[in-house]
Amino acid sequence: MKNIHVTPDDDICDILANITQPTTIYLKKGVYRAKLTIACDDVKLIGEDRETTVITYDDYAKKPHFDGREYNTFRTFTLCVTGERVMISNLTITNSNIAPETHGQCVALSVNARLFHAKNVNLVSTQDTLFTAPFPDDLVIRYSGLTDDPTYYDGFIPRNQLYMEGESFHYFENCRISGTVDFIFGGARALFENCELISLDEKRGNGFIAAPSHSLKQKYGYLFLNCALKNGGAAANSVFLARPWRDFGRCDFINCSLEGHIATPLFDKWNDTYRDNTARFSYYNISGGDFNPVNWSHELSSEHANEIINDFTALKKNYFGE
Repeated sequence: MKNIHVTPDDDICDILANITQPTTIYLKKGVYRAKLTIACDDVKLIGEDRETTVITYDDYAKKPHFDGREYNTFRTFTLCVTGERVMISNLTITNSNIAPETHGQCVALSVNARLFHAKNVNLVSTQDTLFTAPFPDDLVIRYSGLTDDPTYYDGFIPRNQLYMEGESFHYFENCRISGTVDFIFGGARALFENCELISLDEKRGNGFIAAPSHSLKQKYGYLFLNCALKNGGAAANSVFLARPWRDFGRCDFINCSLEGHIATPLFDKWNDTYRDNTARFSYYNISGGDFNPVNWSHELSSEHANEIINDFTALKKNYFGE
């Protein structure tokens, strides 16, 4: 495997654009102001220090793009991963937009690949911090230009970001993820293990940690295992664990600790929808308050919780050898 050592004075965009083989990139601590894409397979991006190795940019959904349209959520990323088996560790990825109420969504990390691993990483933004592919099928149609409907988009998202055949597995290990609204969203089968999920102040009212869009065909969605859900400035009783971005979104919260910012019902159905009839939300052994979960969520038995944990552990070992 090729090794490259990079400092903030180097052109990291050019370096990533010219990688054609498995490569480990070591980032010297400092601030890298850059909008980056990792398109090559089997790349490792390793920072010198998690807190002081920072990749940052500030695109936002309502920003005018040179093609005449607004950026839209999915062009706002600071780092986009389309290569398979990419691993990032020991660094911070930030979208520095702090006004989603006027600027719209602002993605820090967009993972548009089947296999991905993040370890000891800080992901920092406000609304829509982390996107985990695949896209919902209806958005693939909308954004690909596969229709004559003039109200739809015309293929403004590159194909290697929009299309992803097959089921994904994303593994976030010992990460710290901050945001306000739907700050972990998408349709990946993803494990968040020993992570801190930090809810920031949301000036518009309620916050939402996860917004899953899984298909009914997917057995599993997001598993939050041994995570600490922390208050980074949110109002008391104002943040929901999840709301379904699409009808059959799935989230399981197992062995997680919650603080007083988490809303008593735990889950929300997403505005004026009937997704309380279809969403697959469950929990087991959560601590930190006296909660009254909505009646359409499900408290797992110990046997079912262990079955889920074992299945994800097998995936982790199969794909990442851990």
